[in-house]
Amino acid sequence: MPEKFEESLELLDFPCKYEIKAMGKCGVAFEALVCEVVSRHLNGAEIIDVATRQSARGRYLSVSCTIEAADRDQLDSIYLDLHSEADVLVTL
Repeated sequence: MPEKFEESLELLDFPCKYEIKAMGKCGVAFEALVCEVVSRHLNGAEIIDVATRQSARGRYLSVSCTIEAADRDQLDSIYLDLHSEADVLVTL
């Protein structure tokens, strides 16, 4: 994981609300893909909020999922899983 990400996780007091953002090419299934990947790691809990935003030219979509993060391992697992998806171009 990048150093700044590592440092930011040290400042979190778990459990806490945490926003995960993924960006990819616009497609009818991109939002569903991101939500499905995030949900896999929530141990039965639900995503608190989902927000989407299209790029100015409409080619890309960002999907932000707010969750109640249990611990750092959970966040690491979510980000690794998102990065393994070919349709996910960037995560924040």
